Amino acid sequence: MRHRYVRVLDARPTSTVSQLSAALRQAGKMKKLILPLALAACVAAAGSPAFAFGDHDKADQRAASEALARGEIMPIGRVLSIATGRVPGDVLKVKLERESFGFKYEVKVLARNGRVREVEIDARTGRIIKVEDD
Repeated sequence: MRHRYVRVLDARPTSTVSQLSAALRQAGKMKKLILPLALAACVAAAGSPAFAFGDHDKADQRAASEALARGEIMPIGRVLSIATGRVPGDVLKVKLERESFGFKYEVKVLARNGRVREVEIDARTGRIIKVEDD
């Protein structure tokens, strides 16, 4: 099966996001601000070359937006909360992929021990499918 995905967050804005998430985590405000932070990171990174989308990518993004509007997938803020709840650390990358069962998110997290872990999450239910080293 050919995997189609939408790149939501790339590693380029990571250092700023990492510094901000660490400061907020220390202040105990991370959970309240995770969605605005995720949206701000996406908007800030939108001008980067990693977000130069072709026609195929634009169609994928439209499909993801429509799936979110229909309630078929969870918002990214909730997904990031689930992923970092299981693997504490800094989010490096998020992908949304269509699978035979529906959509899944793949979240790459730089764990506190320095390893990059990939957390796969069912995009509809939020169930963690698997966690593995990347």
